[in-house]
Amino acid sequence: MKVALFGKQFSEEFLDSFKLILDEFNSDRVELCIYRPFYDFVVNNLGFTPNVTEFFSKHSDLDKEADYFFSIGGDGTFLDAVTLVQDSGIPIVGVNSGRLGFMADIAQDEIPAAITNILKGNFSIEERTLLKVQTGDNGLFKDFNYALNEFTVHKKDSASMITIHTYIDGEYLNSYWADGLIIATPTGSTAYSLSVGGPILIPNTQNVVISPISPHNLTVRPIVVPNQQEITLKVEGRSDSYLASLDSRSVSFGALNELKISKADFKIKVLKLNTHSFYNTLRNKLMWGVDKRN
Repeated sequence: MKVALFGKQFSEEFLDSFKLILDEFNSDRVELCIYRPFYDFVVNNLGFTPNVTEFFSKHSDLDKEADYFFSIGGDGTFLDAVTLVQDSGIPIVGVNSGRLGFMADIAQDEIPAAITNILKGNFSIEERTLLKVQTGDNGLFKDFNYALNEFTVHKKDSASMITIHTYIDGEYLNSYWADGLIIATPTGSTAYSLSVGGPILIPNTQNVVISPISPHNLTVRPIVVPNQQEITLKVEGRSDSYLASLDSRSVSFGALNELKISKADFKIKVLKLNTHSFYNTLRNKLMWGVDKRN
């Protein structure tokens, strides 16, 4: 069995848990490869040298025969992991080195039992839909124009709102006069979209959410549309520059004819322990029921 380890950085308090992950795999003779910048961080900043001799730094370096891809960090790290896994089909396992995490949902105190269950096959695989973004020259996100959470257009240099003309399968929907617009997958419905009032979608729901950011017209609300439909955006405003984001990757763009958002032709595999469920995660992460009156 082969496991790829990925991360960016974590606090010294998580070091013992990281060592525990390595010990658990080494005791089961699991072959390990590690993201080189992550390895360098652990060695240079935490003074610990993992006993790993195989490395990768980008998608092309990753051994596509790896059985699992462990993302160690938070949900932001998990999103970065997607850019490395891409369409390889390797299941991503999210280990949370902090506090809040919907995708990185294996807590520190669960690590030994989680690894045991994974090695025994006591888990399920969820397939998560991605968004694909295309422009006239496909030049905005050249390396990886896909998002697991959301695609966002946002005003950049001006205090003035922007206008986002929106079409669904070529049919005019609305011209959003707002600070921006979010197109979110079910996975991303608990992220940026939720913070602007968008609904929560169950992960396997075949829809996307269109959520305006601070719209001028208060009657404008988020709308859920089928993910089989193509969404076209045309942006205009007083500024010559706007911001486009795919998950945590952002670029500036000027006047473009069209931005086309559609369902990607592949999905990301996410490993889920049998002891975890989406509804339980919602209760715990959003602290539903914490009110003493319940």
